[in-house]
Amino acid sequence: MKKRTLSLLAVGSISALALTGCSAASGGASATLENGDQRDITIAVFNGWDEGIAVSLLWETILEDEGYEVELEYADPAPVFSGLASGDYDVNMDVWLPTTHEAYLDKYGDDIVELGVWNSEARNTIAVNADAPIDSLTELADNADLFGNRIVGIEPGAGLTALTEDAVIPGYGLEDMEYLTSSTAAMLTELTAATKAGENIVVTLWEPHWAYGAFPLKNLEDPEGALGEAESMTSYARDGLKEAAPQLTKWLSEFEMDLEKLYSLETLLFVDNDTDDYGPLIEGWIAENQDWVDTLTD
Repeated sequence: MKKRTLSLLAVGSISALALTGCSAASGGASATLENGDQRDITIAVFNGWDEGIAVSLLWETILEDEGYEVELEYADPAPVFSGLASGDYDVNMDVWLPTTHEAYLDKYGDDIVELGVWNSEARNTIAVNADAPIDSLTELADNADLFGNRIVGIEPGAGLTALTEDAVIPGYGLEDMEYLTSSTAAMLTELTAATKAGENIVVTLWEPHWAYGAFPLKNLEDPEGALGEAESMTSYARDGLKEAAPQLTKWLSEFEMDLEKLYSLETLLFVDNDTDDYGPLIEGWIAENQDWVDTLTD
C-alpha cells in the first residue's frame, strides 16, 4: 500500500508574494483578487480520509487556476476543528453529519460556519473479507476466533472510532475482542496483508472509500443501527471567511459531487497510480471532466 503524503502540497512562491504587494515581514493582510476574495486560502484535510484528500486536491487545482494561493494542511479531526474555530484554517471539506463528527460540532459548532453538503451518500461500515463466514455484526462475537479475536480500526480521534467504541462494541457484545486503533494507513496495511494471505479480517471502514474497489470486501449487516444511517459530507469554514472570500464560499456552498465522479477520482489517485505527485493526475482528471469542472466556478 503506497504512502500517503502528509506534507503541505502548495506553498506560495516569492514571486507570488511580490505580485500581491505584501510579504510575511510586513504583517499585512492577505492581498485580494479581482473578485474581492482574499488570495491566500488554507484548506485543512483529515489525515487518511481519502475522499477529503481527493476533493481538496481537486479544489486546490481549481482555485489556483483562478488565481488563489492554496495551502493544504493535514491533521487529525480534533486539531482541524480547533484550527477552524480559531481561524488558523479557512476550510475543511469532509465533515460527516449527523453522526461521525457530531461531538466536534457540539464543541466547535458555534465558532465555525457550514457552507454546504456536497454528497449525502456516505456511511460508516464494519467490513470483512468477501469470503468471510459471517454476514452480520450479530454473528461476530460467536466467531471472533476466526478473525484473530480483533477488530482493526483507524485513528483514535476519528468519529468512526468513537462510534465503534461507544455503540458497535457494546451493542453487539464485542467487548472481548481486541480493538486496535492506530491510523488509516496501518489499517490498510493490515487489510493488504490479510488479503494476500487469504486470512479473515474485520476492519472499520466507510463509504465512499477506494478500498472497496481494491479489495474483495463486504459490509457486515448492522440490524441494531449502531453505525447510524447514511451521512452527508459537508464543507465548513472559519467564521469570517464568507466576508473575506464571498466568491469562494459561494462556489463551495454550491459544490456537489456524486459517488461515480468521486470514485473515479479516488481510483485514479490512490489505486491506479503508485505516486504522491498528484498534480499531473488531477490536471488529467480535470481535462477529462472539463465540462463538469467548469460548472463549479460559473
